[in-house]
Amino acid sequence: MTATGEQVFDWIDARAEDRRRAGLTRQLRPRGADSTLLDLAGNDYLGLSRDKRVAGAAAAAALRWGAGSTGSRLVTGTTELHTELEHALAAFCGAQAALVFSSGFAANLGAITALSGKGSAIVTDAYIHASLIDGCRLSRADIAVMNHGDAKSIKHALSTRRTEHALVVTDSVFSVDGDLAPLPALAEACREHNAGLLIDDAHGFGVLGEGGRGAVAEAGLIKEPNVITTITLSKSLGAQGGAVVGPRRVIRHLLETARTFIFDTGLAPASAAAALAALNALKEEPERPTRVRDNAMTLAMRLREAGFRASLPDAAVISVQAPSPSDALSWADECRAAGVWVGCFRPPSVPDKISRLRLTVRADLTESDIDKAVDVIVRCAPPGAAQR
Repeated sequence: MTATGEQVFDWIDARAEDRRRAGLTRQLRPRGADSTLLDLAGNDYLGLSRDKRVAGAAAAAALRWGAGSTGSRLVTGTTELHTELEHALAAFCGAQAALVFSSGFAANLGAITALSGKGSAIVTDAYIHASLIDGCRLSRADIAVMNHGDAKSIKHALSTRRTEHALVVTDSVFSVDGDLAPLPALAEACREHNAGLLIDDAHGFGVLGEGGRGAVAEAGLIKEPNVITTITLSKSLGAQGGAVVGPRRVIRHLLETARTFIFDTGLAPASAAAALAALNALKEEPERPTRVRDNAMTLAMRLREAGFRASLPDAAVISVQAPSPSDALSWADECRAAGVWVGCFRPPSVPDKISRLRLTVRADLTESDIDKAVDVIVRCAPPGAAQR
């Protein structure tokens, strides 16, 4: 047979068929700028992505600085906006310093790989975000994965490790069910056993803590010398990018060693300006985080009263369990056709392998929005989704 290369990727077709049979196919769903759908799928928790102050700052920065940052942060990719944003984030959170990355994913990869490595240990919660998982894999450290929310097991793993250096890795608010990690217990275990604690506060920043300063600040850990916090600028701040906040010497270490910082093109100036404007808006309107939490609890309670297996949110994320992956997909599709855009999480995105709708709540939702959401989700539910 003449070699043509046509068979090289035949295995992809078999994998695609396996996903189709399991109800796990995925597709892009472009949204229009003038969409009238009620959005319960995005992460714009504070409703700032379209705020005129935020969008206007992004537009002005693009006109002044250009469409991109033109290079890596250590070459030409750091503008005055980046430095101002880093100082503002550190001051707002109450940390010594901050470092801005091109995304929250890049911030997690860079922080974990730079703060661990071969010959060190990493102990994680079983439900950490994919970016944290990938950071752990790339670190070449010895990795121990503990049961979800089990601080005692993490403490035991730290006490029995055979390495000098150790890092505990967790989300603050877990992205699937929206539950909160036992941060005080984890911090105590890390102090007792001389370990670092890296907390991804993507879903807590802007929603929890005084004025939205985040779950780490709310737990009183932001100034701890062994605690590092990662955040994203694309959720509560409605922009783009990520950051690490923490002790000054840690931030300096990341600047000099984190590969996703050194070798990646810097965050676009427009995104830095948007994040700055959103942060200022949050300072001016500190009631927004409270509205998010109130709206989330109201929606969750009403769905539970309707018989659905809805999680009780610690922040802005609610999950509603579905009978199967295909049921979750059809449920989400029917909700969207009825005017409500909800998230659909199926394996492998969910660590417990239970498919569900994932609802994200915003500060600017009205009572009528919540009424519509409940009506549509109940009306479009597949058989077996409700417990009664």
